[in-house]
Amino acid sequence: MTRSQIEIQAIAALAAAACALPGVFLVLRRMSLMCDAISHVVLLGIVVMFFVVGDLSSPLLTVGAAITGVLTVVLVEALTRTNLVKRDAAIGIVFPLLFSLGVILVSRHAGDVHLDTDAVLLGELAWAPFNRVSINGHDLGPRGLWSMGAVLVVNIALLLAFYKELKLATFDAGLAASLGLAPAVVHYGLMTVVSITAVEAFDVAGSILVVALMIAPAAAAWLVTDRLDHMLYVAVAMGVVGALGGYWAAHWMDASIAGCIATVLGLLFGITFLLAPSRGLVSLAWRRRQQKLSFAGTMLTIHLLHHEDMPEAEKENRIAHLGEHLRWGDHFAMTVVRNAEREGLVSRSDDGKLNLTSDGRSHALEVVAQ
Repeated sequence: MTRSQIEIQAIAALAAAACALPGVFLVLRRMSLMCDAISHVVLLGIVVMFFVVGDLSSPLLTVGAAITGVLTVVLVEALTRTNLVKRDAAIGIVFPLLFSLGVILVSRHAGDVHLDTDAVLLGELAWAPFNRVSINGHDLGPRGLWSMGAVLVVNIALLLAFYKELKLATFDAGLAASLGLAPAVVHYGLMTVVSITAVEAFDVAGSILVVALMIAPAAAAWLVTDRLDHMLYVAVAMGVVGALGGYWAAHWMDASIAGCIATVLGLLFGITFLLAPSRGLVSLAWRRRQQKLSFAGTMLTIHLLHHEDMPEAEKENRIAHLGEHLRWGDHFAMTVVRNAEREGLVSRSDDGKLNLTSDGRSHALEVVAQ
């Protein structure tokens, strides 16, 4: 690998890890769309602050972007509190308005600088190694590597410092307020972190990839685990894997790095959505099938129990009778019988008759008694 390839992957991995941490709380708070809004409207803050300082490398651009992100949250919350519009509608009103203002300012007054809507929306990690930090003639590496590394360190530090407050305010804001933790302060603090993270990832990745990095790993992690600490670890790991996998997919297909990373993240989420051990579609389908067979097995034991005391000629303890009396198809009836046999609830004699075992009889009597 060349030096540029290593630097691009390092920047992508750092951006993925930095975005995944606040993304977890956005997903848990059901505010994923807010990430999309913030990642776009920070353009307005960047443009306005650029007009003030006239320098694209100024750290004040991050301040302007953070202020715009918080302003977005404030406006959305204000509209939502009126109860005249829902939160999603409020986002749909505020986000296009502020983003459109940023686009207009860029297209009208910033056409001669490296600040255009195409770069903002799509981003291009391939150019990140060319924007380097140099002190006294010493090359210290790409600016994106330092900026995303700094953001990741700050996000980890804030998470460690305010983990309990974030956890409590996320899962039970009422309890947090009663304990004097000021959930509103925690909320706007989180949105500030989201804004700062988004604008720093903005320059190297673009807003489309920022949304993917914040939401896809966190949503996939939520499908994997119920514990917040584990969810944070899984989200970061998935983000980094998606970033590195997306880079090599782009290298292989000679395509956009940001686009391939977002695609790989989407594929990772899709795989998790299908195969997650507790919430995946395959797992849910299997559990529903087992529940259906378990319920049918219980019905079978009750059916056999009710016919145990009948004369032999009137007993309905053959598989052929089940379809008529329990309205089961032949295949399903056979499946239920085999499952009940495995569980030790029924047994089949040589002539094909079904009989309750002692466990099956106890199970049926217990259910009937309830």
